[in-house]
Amino acid sequence: MFGRKRKGDSGLDKIRETTDLAVDVENLVVKYVTSEETVEAVNSIDLKLKRKRTLGLVGETGAGKTTAMLALMNMVPSPPGVITEGSIKVNGLDMRKLTPAQLQAVRGSEIAMIFQDPMTSLNPVLTVGDQIAESISLHRNLSKVEVKQEVGKLLAKVGIDPRRASEYPHQFSGGMRQRVDIAIALACNPTVLIADEPTSALDVTIQAQILQMMRQLKEENDTSMILITHDLGVVAEMCDDVAVMYAGHIVEYGTLEEVFNHTKHPYTEGLFVSLPNIHKRVEKLHPIQGLMPDPSNLPKGCAFAERCPYATDACWEKAPETFTFSETHRVACSAYRNPEFRIRRNG
Repeated sequence: MFGRKRKGDSGLDKIRETTDLAVDVENLVVKYVTSEETVEAVNSIDLKLKRKRTLGLVGETGAGKTTAMLALMNMVPSPPGVITEGSIKVNGLDMRKLTPAQLQAVRGSEIAMIFQDPMTSLNPVLTVGDQIAESISLHRNLSKVEVKQEVGKLLAKVGIDPRRASEYPHQFSGGMRQRVDIAIALACNPTVLIADEPTSALDVTIQAQILQMMRQLKEENDTSMILITHDLGVVAEMCDDVAVMYAGHIVEYGTLEEVFNHTKHPYTEGLFVSLPNIHKRVEKLHPIQGLMPDPSNLPKGCAFAERCPYATDACWEKAPETFTFSETHRVACSAYRNPEFRIRRNG
């Protein structure tokens, strides 16, 4: 059900729950605690990813997107990071209850991550072939000859000449390094793939190539994917579902069609309104005014209230209520207590 038999995973099936979800996160809370302050990075979020679907996790820098995904792999750096609450399940496995040996078996084989900057995630003193081989050897029972063959196949799969396996990361361009990072992530054919801003450091042409390759590999391997990005164009091209994150909270969640065409949260509206429109020539863009609040000093009420054009006195005093518009579409915004409320983007 979850791919070929992996090296060292013999005890996992005994503790795996039966589920139709690739990822199931409930009430996740992550904090960074130091002697000086406590940073509330992720605040009671819920995420559900069905098999073979792609979820776009959208929001400004500092919203908590990467921390939430590191928590999903039980990789929040500790100290100072700590998961204080929540349930995290990947393919029916409770990630918070796995032993270190079990986590090593799961990471790479069932869930893998493509990091934002491959120059910091790749080891500069090892050849790219050795780094891919290490991932394969950790999780699959193959001989040295078979591992070398697999390295060549993976490099070819991501569009790199297998003869370059003996080269080092600095000998590759930014786009090629990202392809190497993808090859490492795919080395054990994971059922869940997290991509953290995989194209943000690349030019537009290379971005398109990487996205097309990721889409093709996802379809070939029946992979479920979570794509962390701030680029709504990438979300529209790649994703089935969308979660909009702000100050550690999921403020809007729904299918791509629901979030893009039936936008409900003022922050999501602000993201769309701030984008340039190629069909309308305007003198200036309309960015969201103000800044995201300090995560070590979040306001008592709605974290978006200071920047929200619809905020009322109640928004400053109480945490926003969650309203459900369909089986898949929900929004955290107290303005919907008024049945007449509509954001301007929806007319």
